[in-house]
Amino acid sequence: MERKSDFKLLVVDDDELILESFPLAVPDNWQFTGHSDFRTIPEGSFDAAFVDMHLEGEEREPHGLKVIEMLAKKDPRLEIIAISGDLDRHLMEQCLKNGASRYLAKPLSTAEVRLLLEKIEALHLLRDAERRSTLGKERWLGESEAALQVQRQIAELKGEGGPILLEGESGTGKEVAAQWIHAQEKRGPFVTVNVAALPESLFESEIFGHVKGAFTGADQNKMGLAEAAHNGDLFLDEIEALPMALQAKLLRFLESGEIRRVGDKKDIKVNVRVIAATNQNLSEKVEKGEFREDLLWRLSGKKIKLPPLRDRKSDIKALSLKFLSEQKPFRNKSFTDDAIEVMRQYEWPGNVRELKRVCEQLSLTSPLPIIRAEDLKNIIDPKKTVDIESQDINIHLGLNQLMQAFEKKVIEEGLHQNKDIDELSKILKISRSSLYKKVKDHEIEIRG
Repeated sequence: MERKSDFKLLVVDDDELILESFPLAVPDNWQFTGHSDFRTIPEGSFDAAFVDMHLEGEEREPHGLKVIEMLAKKDPRLEIIAISGDLDRHLMEQCLKNGASRYLAKPLSTAEVRLLLEKIEALHLLRDAERRSTLGKERWLGESEAALQVQRQIAELKGEGGPILLEGESGTGKEVAAQWIHAQEKRGPFVTVNVAALPESLFESEIFGHVKGAFTGADQNKMGLAEAAHNGDLFLDEIEALPMALQAKLLRFLESGEIRRVGDKKDIKVNVRVIAATNQNLSEKVEKGEFREDLLWRLSGKKIKLPPLRDRKSDIKALSLKFLSEQKPFRNKSFTDDAIEVMRQYEWPGNVRELKRVCEQLSLTSPLPIIRAEDLKNIIDPKKTVDIESQDINIHLGLNQLMQAFEKKVIEEGLHQNKDIDELSKILKISRSSLYKKVKDHEIEIRG
């Protein structure tokens, strides 16, 4: 029976033994294509490529670096892994510069290859959620460098155990990230707890459960949320609100994997991964004596810092269109270009959560089928926008926000004066690739 192939793997290695044995490490949902001659690599798209560093051509020179560079230019989304028994540091670092995401030492480990392919699979599912998968109700949208970095970090957690810490300002999407981390494992329940909303007197009972008669009102045994999350994930939002006395009990649970219901004398072993989230600097709280240092160490072994919306302005259009589309078919509206520009200029102190609220409100209140800049200015504070033309610059926006707006204006003016990208990059004293990236990030249209 032919196996279903959702992903495509290319292996380029002139060692026939590698090509013969590699399929044994490939998961069933990957289609394997092996080539010993780099000059015969087939056309078509792949999801991952393993490239040997010492491929030899007729001139007997190693061609691995050239193959990596060629594949990366052909498809920037392709995950390229360099493989070699040569652990020369310069060679390994050059592979990364040419477009490889990793370098694996030969002889290859079957377990390492399979786990890496699972992580690459998770990354592609994150990027192409609507086309390839329905891992969850939410999608981690964005093509900005900051958004892509978060996607990669989430995918890296595929198959990994142990606690995870999500840091980020309010509204940056920590719960969405937690849902994705959970969903890519295809494992048991996802149980959410808002620590700040639980009274201290009830926290231990809610998380660990209690037995009948443990306290007044405990008229029956109760399973705690940690036990309910067995074989799944327990998401503890606003972990900074956990009182010091209870932090010790959480630490014990993280280290032992055991819970004890309130009033019970025996421990219960559970298989639960804890994903904690905070919008505060826990290191500062440790210094103030408000958070246990050993608990922070235990939580932050695997940490993702979610970027604020002001650091991923190029994602605003995609996010806004998604939030607006959620109002269909009852309200069918679209944004004008000047409305999108106002949104890019705004500081968004409430981050993605605020953007979603504004889009919902605009869908309801705007009088036309189109949402204009003036409609936006009735909702968001014009004082929190950046107007680089104005002599009265609002310094409270911060240097980063002001510099981003100024950078966009400089590039737009430069393209107006000189449409030759190569020439303009020399004038601005930055590389051609950096200039193209900035044009993309600011969504500047290059007119011929």
